Amino acid sequence: MERKPKILAFSGSLRQKSWNTQLVKVAAAGATQAGADVTLIHLKDYPMPLYDQDWFDAHGFPETVVQLKGLMKATDGFLIASPEYNGSLSGALKNAIDWLSRSEPGEAPLALTSFRGKTAAIMATSPGGLGGLRGLTHLRNILEGMGVLLLPDQKAVPGSAQLFNQAGELADEQQRQAIAALGVKLTELTAKLI
Repeated sequence: MERKPKILAFSGSLRQKSWNTQLVKVAAAGATQAGADVTLIHLKDYPMPLYDQDWFDAHGFPETVVQLKGLMKATDGFLIASPEYNGSLSGALKNAIDWLSRSEPGEAPLALTSFRGKTAAIMATSPGGLGGLRGLTHLRNILEGMGVLLLPDQKAVPGSAQLFNQAGELADEQQRQAIAALGVKLTELTAKLI
């Protein structure tokens, strides 16, 4: 029997009521329906200091980074919703990537075991008219540079203030289906590769 693709889903926002966190939940539901084993996490549950080589040399990996690296290395693919901060990805997401890209003892420099050979689908939402598109461009460049195979499909959802209901759920059915489809496509691609 073929094993289910393991997908790790998260957003680059630390905000509890983040629209991007709600967005990635929709994609995660699509991946689950397509047969993936999905783990949904919140970056706030993995606090980490700002990456600093001197701090790292003195202290090594924070336990939260070790935990998150373990999750990432055990997964086949990622669903990532990235808020756009000043035309790029959030500082929290970039800092997590910087920590997670560091080699562990016994690994070759730039082994990138948390990323290399994984698949990913990326998405964003924002109140503005571009829906976070500029941040996705930067995130795509970073992930591809680390050996992640990204779906060519990505989704930037504009006007989030009007598309999410009072409960924080994506109420626009057309957008909901498009985001869920990213989870389905990532599952299908990943299943072919594992």
